[in-house]
Amino acid sequence: MGRVAVLLAMDRTTLTAALKPLERRGLVTVTIDPADRRQRRLALTQRGRRRLAAAVPIWDREHTAIDALFGVEGPKHLHAIFARWCVTCTAEAPAMEFNGRALKC
Repeated sequence: MGRVAVLLAMDRTTLTAALKPLERRGLVTVTIDPADRRQRRLALTQRGRRRLAAAVPIWDREHTAIDALFGVEGPKHLHAIFARWCVTCTAEAPAMEFNGRALKC
């Protein structure tokens, strides 16, 4: 589970909490690693694989739309906007303007 946590930039506690609903829905299994009982192994179930297969085209479509909106440098630009917004965001802060749209906290 540690490798997955690193991949997702999460701590293990947060990952464990995030996996519980997926496990209850039958989308993933969490088992003890037979080689090292301190470790856990994650696996997608058949149901989880079907859900992932259905989600990938949606993910692709949405990311294509984001790329079209923000251009080639879109992800970097978007991250910079959110980073700046998060630093300055308070309840009293005015909306931030981006591409003619107001972003409110």
